[in-house]
Amino acid sequence: MPRNTVLVAGASGLVGSAAVRHFAGLPDWEVIAVSRRAPQTEEGLSFVSVDLSDTARCAEVFGQMSQVTHLVYAAVNEKPGLIEGWRDRHQMQTNRAMLVNLFEPLEAVATDLRHVSILQGTKAYGAHIEPFPVPARERWPRHPHANFYWLHEDYIKAKQQGKAWHWSIWRPQLIFGEAIGSNLNVITPIGVYAALLKEEGKPLSYPGGAPYVFEAIDVDVLAHALEWAARADASHNEIFNVTNGDVYVWQNVWPVLAEAFGMEVGPPQPCSMVEELPRRQDEWAAIVKKYNLTAPPDVREFVGESAALADFCLACGRQQAPPPMLVSTIKLRQAGFHECMDTEDMFRKWIRRFQELRWLPPLGV
Repeated sequence: MPRNTVLVAGASGLVGSAAVRHFAGLPDWEVIAVSRRAPQTEEGLSFVSVDLSDTARCAEVFGQMSQVTHLVYAAVNEKPGLIEGWRDRHQMQTNRAMLVNLFEPLEAVATDLRHVSILQGTKAYGAHIEPFPVPARERWPRHPHANFYWLHEDYIKAKQQGKAWHWSIWRPQLIFGEAIGSNLNVITPIGVYAALLKEEGKPLSYPGGAPYVFEAIDVDVLAHALEWAARADASHNEIFNVTNGDVYVWQNVWPVLAEAFGMEVGPPQPCSMVEELPRRQDEWAAIVKKYNLTAPPDVREFVGESAALADFCLACGRQQAPPPMLVSTIKLRQAGFHECMDTEDMFRKWIRRFQELRWLPPLGV
């Protein structure tokens, strides 16, 4: 029997699905994937469908998982429109309740629990509220705003007092990876936008606003960091920023995206993904049919709330450059996790992967 059993909550989402894929490929790990929807891959794992807002169902399911040694908590509830929900008190309490519903019955029976990873992000530094000094560092006092991050963090810290298990808290930058219907994956709305323009015979015009200096994190690199934390003493009860290791500006990487889609770069044409993609629903459905894609013909089902995130990250409608949101990853590197990735190569990787999965039209069409 495998020595380690990791429970991945939010297994159909962006981070959760990457964690499932990674841990399932390791020889000494058993994986239990939990989400409402089945993850893209079900090989090498056990899948349990659970709505984490259902207290009774959670007690029934997690109260039987005595074999769990590690928890990766990547589940999140987002409101329609995405951005507004980040400051909604009801949504914060919903997210707290989901974690509590899972963890209370799990901890009661998982007597060999060793490590818990939970996800935050740069909103911990108030990125959605006001500019912050760069680079942001984990040792700073909390930014004074309400956030479900703090509710999760306070709960896990309190539960861990006097226990043998440990926690790590992760603050990834903008995450890119492989997931359908994710609310936090900018590559999906950009891919749909590119497919629509390409089908019209048009170049890939930049739809955003003023230049925005950003950092990214490849979701596979993040999954590797989660494994590192599960094994390394240096991860115990620590908070870590995590990025690819470089910075980028959207306009500067736009030619890389255009090449990956098999397109030329066109003149800038500002538009909102939130407004543009639903308006062209019939065109997207026709593309799915024409190229026999496996992506949902319903653009909302494919993109989730990520169109709103794309508008935010591309500085849609902004004439002045937004302040950069850069974080330091020195703490993580000093602790012993050194993996990095060229962000341009990351964009090429995920666009190629979407094409291989036939979520987007093949390169040569």
